Amino acid sequence: MDITRRAALAAPLLAAPALLAVRTARAQGGFPSRPVRMIVPYTPGGVSDITARLIAEPLAAAWGQPVPVENRAGADGIIGTDVVAKSAPDGQTLGLVSVGHPVNAAFYRLPYDTMRDFSFVTLTTRTPLVLCAGKDFGPSSAAELVALAKSRPAGHVTFAGTGGVVRLAPVLFAQRAGVELTYVPYRGSTQAHPDLMAGRVDIMFDTVPAALAHIQSGSFKALATTGAARAPQLPDVPTLGEAFMPGFEASTWGMVIGPANIPAPLLAKISADCGSAVLRPEIAARHAALGAEVVRSTPEETRRFVGAEMEKWGDAARRAGIQPQAAG
Repeated sequence: MDITRRAALAAPLLAAPALLAVRTARAQGGFPSRPVRMIVPYTPGGVSDITARLIAEPLAAAWGQPVPVENRAGADGIIGTDVVAKSAPDGQTLGLVSVGHPVNAAFYRLPYDTMRDFSFVTLTTRTPLVLCAGKDFGPSSAAELVALAKSRPAGHVTFAGTGGVVRLAPVLFAQRAGVELTYVPYRGSTQAHPDLMAGRVDIMFDTVPAALAHIQSGSFKALATTGAARAPQLPDVPTLGEAFMPGFEASTWGMVIGPANIPAPLLAKISADCGSAVLRPEIAARHAALGAEVVRSTPEETRRFVGAEMEKWGDAARRAGIQPQAAG
């Protein structure tokens, strides 16, 4: 009789975890019920693509379903990102985007709302930029660059830009320094590098990995980096924040997103699993070799971060007179 009574009293306690598991499973809609698509809205080979492929394997192991990576490039990432926006909010379609996600709103009329039409899962990587110039360029620091720009007629210092944050970082720098720089457009950094070496264009903000070999060979001068801390690959180069312009930060980064309205319990699970995957030591080491730092964030932290990026880069673009154009 005592055993029966104890069993009866214990039954609710034993049932509670099982009931919680059932409720969680219902909230997550049986996720995942099939392979989880990971859309990368860029061509293969970039950091976003590499990150997606690296985390796909541990995610597949955690979820018991394959995580195929789909490259849906075009229109600076807009085409693939639009696919994510228009997917069902069941967690079965995710995307891995870059800083272009908030920056595109400054340049294009988009088929989606950058904030409203997405669930924000987690940040994955962060890569600082480096302010560089050709080896024969006079200034060797950001302060000397600003002094030169102020000594010349307005706009007589030029910068190479390739779109996105590489286009807007020098704009923000010039606005905060109170100088005027002239934009010289290029299709990509590899097209701009020969002109920077030859002095046909004065400066460029580029990613550390893209510029590092030229800096190490002496073809480029590194005037400053743009992260919150010094770049491990360039420990002797000060950040703009510490050397000249407190609070200045401009980085490229990666982020997992999904369509809007993914249920909160499911979003939290996907965020935790993606964050755990990207922080695995072997994945962190692979990114370090690419010049990227792995990071993670909660959905709410991620949403706030994107909002701040939109405000920063949107304000810089508006003050520079950049008007959104039709995407394509």
